[in-house]
Amino acid sequence: MVTLAERLDEMTRPGELYEKLEGGAVRCYACAHRCLIKPGRRGICQVRFNADGELRVPWGYVAALQVDPIEKKPFSHVLPGADALTFGMLGCDFHCSYCQNWLTSQTLRDPQAGIGPEYILRISPEKLVEYALRNGAQAVVSSYNEPLITSEWAVDIFRLAKQRGLLCAYVSNGNATPEVLDYLRPYLDAYKVDLKTMQDRQYRKLGGVLQHVLDTIRRAHERGLWVEVVTLVVPGFNDSPEELWEAARFLASVSPDIPWHVTAFHPDYKMTDPPPTSARTLLQAAEIGQEAGLHFVYAGNLPGRVGSPPMWRNAGGAARLYRYRIPPHGAGQLSALRNAHSRHLAHRSAAGAFAWLGLPAAGALRAQKGNSAPVWAS
Repeated sequence: MVTLAERLDEMTRPGELYEKLEGGAVRCYACAHRCLIKPGRRGICQVRFNADGELRVPWGYVAALQVDPIEKKPFSHVLPGADALTFGMLGCDFHCSYCQNWLTSQTLRDPQAGIGPEYILRISPEKLVEYALRNGAQAVVSSYNEPLITSEWAVDIFRLAKQRGLLCAYVSNGNATPEVLDYLRPYLDAYKVDLKTMQDRQYRKLGGVLQHVLDTIRRAHERGLWVEVVTLVVPGFNDSPEELWEAARFLASVSPDIPWHVTAFHPDYKMTDPPPTSARTLLQAAEIGQEAGLHFVYAGNLPGRVGSPPMWRNAGGAARLYRYRIPPHGAGQLSALRNAHSRHLAHRSAAGAFAWLGLPAAGALRAQKGNSAPVWAS
């Protein structure tokens, strides 16, 4: 019987993000680990390996494929109201103990993940892009596992997607290198980064280095990518007001227009001791972000308790995007509004204006009719 590792090794091609060294070794720079990989060995991610002095990298399959709202990535300022085709492969360069996608990210590292070869779908970049267009998607997103370690595959997809007028995005842990960002930049429009903690000691428990992630956020913004940042607020891990202030101030120092999503933890994978994040903690995090000078802060994924995603509503023939948050004792006041928040009823107009409590819009608006390129707001 063919094992998953054997099947995955068949679905590879020569890599581009590496340099050859003496003795047949290679140095991979798809992520900031910069693994030195000797012949017959694998990188930390387990999916990039050295075959006789050549780096082989994943290509030609997906382990997850889904069309859903782009706000779920989450991107709140990228083609609001649009659908995105999200694809993922297997493997990760981190080993987060609370990973919510551990079945795909930790498959080759943790036997408990248990995904078999039957879950792998062979597919070409051409078919994937056609599938996106056939299902009305306006963006193609690499997610579910860490996209940096499968960047050659993503670029082959994005190159075709851009030719067909689709926006392209990454949902990443941010453990990037300058080389991989430069490699991606011609094809990538938006980059969502997980800023997991502001403590290097905690980052190293997850398999990363804090400075690498901070550098990625700054470098991605400097390269003109639209950046949104998510912090999963974990009780006892990264939820102190001091740490949240540090995160918010850093983001504001890069750009106050970077949207910051603070989201709730629930026990998962190997981290089952901390309790779920409270609504009070999320509201506090959101208030810290706003006080630190960030223009767009979202307290999410506790529906009916702290708020909801942005909502399109018709106003004088033009769609406007409103940010709202449920007041501490006023959830009932917005029940009708939440019930009306339906994708089928939403007005999706490229000519729509953002109403951000008097703040200017930031992010990518929908492409104008007859124009395949997205229109960016400043």
